[in-house]
Amino acid sequence: MMPAQSESILERMIARYGMPSPALEYHSLYQLVVAVVLSAQTTDSQVNAVTPSLFRRFPDFQSLAGADIAEVETIIKSTGFYRNKAKNITLLARDITHNHGGTVPENREELMRLPGVGRKSANVILAMGFNIPAFAVDTHVLRVANRIGYCATDDPLKVEASLTSIIPETMWIPGHLLFITHGRRTCRARNPLCPECAINDLCAFAGKTL
Repeated sequence: MMPAQSESILERMIARYGMPSPALEYHSLYQLVVAVVLSAQTTDSQVNAVTPSLFRRFPDFQSLAGADIAEVETIIKSTGFYRNKAKNITLLARDITHNHGGTVPENREELMRLPGVGRKSANVILAMGFNIPAFAVDTHVLRVANRIGYCATDDPLKVEASLTSIIPETMWIPGHLLFITHGRRTCRARNPLCPECAINDLCAFAGKTL
C-alpha cells in the first residue's frame, strides 16, 4: 500500500460517510473509560443500553470504587462476561481513585496497567478522551485493513504498525472511526457489499465482487 493510494481511500471514505463520531455514548472521561472496558466482546449498542443506569447509580470513579459488585453485575449483565467486567471496572475505579488521585492517566503504558484495559482500549481512551493520536485496532479495523491491502496479518499489533506507518498521524483518530464505519456498513464480515463500495477499485480483497 502506497501513501497516495491510502490517501485516496480515506478521501473516498470521508466522502461516503463524513467524519463519523464514536458509537459509544459518554459524557466524561470516567464514562468513556468504563464504557470502553464494558465494550469488550459485545456491541456498542449493548453497552449504551446499560451505561445510563450504571452511571446514574455510580456517577464517578469514587462511587464505583465502593460499589457492591453484585449490584454492578446485575446492571451490566446483558453485555456478556458480566462477572469479569464488573470485577474489572470496580477494581479499575479503585486503582484510579487510590493510585492516580481520581484522574485518568494520559499514558498508554499506565492505562494498560488498569484492570480490563489492553492496548486497543488504551488507544481508544487516548484518542477519544485526550485527543492524542492513536489507531485502535478492533475486529472491524483488522478485517478492513487486511481486505483493503494495508497488511496481511491477524496480529493487531502488526496491523496497527502497518496502518500508522502509512496513514499520517493527523488521520489516525478519524481513520480509526472511518475503518469501523466502513466495516459496519459496507465491508461486513459476512456478505460484504462490494458492488456498493466507494473504494472497490482500490481494494485488494480477493473475494470482492464488482
